[in-house]
Amino acid sequence: MRTTMAVTLALLLGGCATQAERAAQQQREVDEMIAVYGPACERLGNARDSEQWRSCILSLDTRNALRYRTAPTTTTCFGHRGFFNCSTF
Repeated sequence: MRTTMAVTLALLLGGCATQAERAAQQQREVDEMIAVYGPACERLGNARDSEQWRSCILSLDTRNALRYRTAPTTTTCFGHRGFFNCSTF
């Protein structure tokens, strides 16, 4: 029993990240987005390091995140002939 509790506590504490580790992770994600979407946004006519270029990178990343998300979704529709209301969660 003590071994199980010790392992559980070690896993919980090992999962905690410091502020510096979280900032480094965010920076890696931003660098990856720039490497992936930066050239495409430049080809779309946005000057590198401009506000439009950054906005383009964020919008392309958001679009792909929504397109390829792995969370399960369900769609529910109700209504009658001529009117339907559908919700996706």
